Amino acid sequence: MATATLTSVSVEQALRTLQSDYAVFYQKLRTYHWTVRGQQFFLLHEQFEKLYQHAADAQDSLAERLVTLDLQPAKTLKDQLATARLKEDSTSPDANSMIRNVLSDLTSLNQSLRELARQASQTSDVTTLNLADGIADGNEKTMWMLRALLNKQ
Repeated sequence: MATATLTSVSVEQALRTLQSDYAVFYQKLRTYHWTVRGQQFFLLHEQFEKLYQHAADAQDSLAERLVTLDLQPAKTLKDQLATARLKEDSTSPDANSMIRNVLSDLTSLNQSLRELARQASQTSDVTTLNLADGIADGNEKTMWMLRALLNKQ
């Protein structure tokens, strides 16, 4: 098992940033779930719920990985907002814009997850590598589906 002494600072920071990014992503998805309107309401309302549940699971897994490594996750919303690269969405976008925003966030998250996997590989932290790749692999299918949905319109 990797310990904090075997984990580079960049892996620690990447884990904490991703945990915070997923907190912002979760809230954005919840807001979209609550506020989506239009012909795609039933489809998107249900999909946003599935996506925010996945985001909550990812955030939890990333935070638990930090704790397992004897490191501290971002504990407060204030800390998460200060650490996250993703931004909140206080607008009221239409359904297609919501889809594009989610796709953009997933793309950013996947780039960060793949970079975390690369960093973890360099420190022989196989557990973090597997965690990052596993989350990213799941995101790729969602990204494909969202792109397909956008292409139909």
